[in-house]
Amino acid sequence: MAPSQADEPHRVWVAGGYSFSDELGGFHITGASGIGTRDDPFVIVEELNSATPVTLTIRAAKPIQPFGQAGIFANGILHMRIDVLNNGGQAWIEFQFELQSVLGEPSGFGDGLSFDQANRTPDAISSSDFADFDREFEPYDRLLFKNGKIDPLKTATFDFLITDYAPKQRFYLVQEPRIPTG
Repeated sequence: MAPSQADEPHRVWVAGGYSFSDELGGFHITGASGIGTRDDPFVIVEELNSATPVTLTIRAAKPIQPFGQAGIFANGILHMRIDVLNNGGQAWIEFQFELQSVLGEPSGFGDGLSFDQANRTPDAISSSDFADFDREFEPYDRLLFKNGKIDPLKTATFDFLITDYAPKQRFYLVQEPRIPTG
């Protein structure tokens, strides 16, 4: 008998100056590539088996140098593409991302993390399946995709920029698919 997905070990995937891990459970990373630039974003391929929040652990895998050359350093500029398979059995009608410097605590003012907060008209945020997005800053750094749907067994793509102006050794990206409520 083949091992169930729940029995599979969690992996650490290295791409560019960072590593990406599903070690906190609830989902599986099936691929990671890129160096984190606009032309070569980090592409993280995932499978979520429910509509519960999951947390991606992101670590510096190379020396930290703010604004250093992507791929050689963990530089605090992470152009991201998340390709997520809905393997949870219910359609998702929204999808939210939240940054955390400390696990379980929302990113706050002064930690340097945001979804490109300094840019008032971001052009790096998009989704294959959601028409709109909202960004929420202070006391959170959240990015909510809305006005769309991801059916079961379909994959959606999310593109965005994470800026970490005080580059950390480790931070977290909480991902929360949302289902219709009765």
